[in-house]
Amino acid sequence: MTPARGPAAGTGGQSLRRDAERNRARILAAARAVFAAEGLDASMASVARQAGVGIATIFRHFPAKEDLVAAVFADRLDAYAEAARAALAEPDPWQGLAGFIEALCAMQAADYGFAGLLTMTFPAAGGQEERRREAYRGAVQLIDRAKAAGRLRADFTPEDLMLLIMANAGVISATEADAPGAWRRVVALLLQAYQAPARGPLPDAPQPRALYRAMLRAREASYGTQQRGCHK
Repeated sequence: MTPARGPAAGTGGQSLRRDAERNRARILAAARAVFAAEGLDASMASVARQAGVGIATIFRHFPAKEDLVAAVFADRLDAYAEAARAALAEPDPWQGLAGFIEALCAMQAADYGFAGLLTMTFPAAGGQEERRREAYRGAVQLIDRAKAAGRLRADFTPEDLMLLIMANAGVISATEADAPGAWRRVVALLLQAYQAPARGPLPDAPQPRALYRAMLRAREASYGTQQRGCHK
């Protein structure tokens, strides 16, 4: 009996690998489109429909939704961390903080799913999770530097940055169809309000855990609104 030749014997395996690679690329492209349009609360079933694959195929490549999000947004997390590094390299503490905030809001305007990254952790994707933490630590440093320089009001907290992101999400959602650049004016007005000297005292900032829950609820409500709109 003539033995099978090496290249022919491996053809089936290579074909399966190519199919798997194509499916993975199709899933990532679909997830990027779905998350950008609907946010991170979009279902895996929506991604499967967009990709034209069965949901079991998605779970073979990405056992948990967090794994898919981490793969889709790896470049966004890189940009998030890089924005913090660039801002910390800025000699002027206020310009560093203001530039970082403007960069975050621009990322949010470009991709609806970006804000959701701020409320997610990626325990199975160590590199992505470290970049997310690095960016957050950088944001805290930027706030502290601007305060120490006397340029940022003393009662500003990291939670105020999260409130700004939430407010910006609302402005983007309401104006993106008719006045897509309106968020820039709102951010500029808020930045002026944050500068020292403060014009007056502020109410107490929300507790971090309570604000985190509020951001999650806002994501869920926004996704539910979009879903109802799709079925009208």
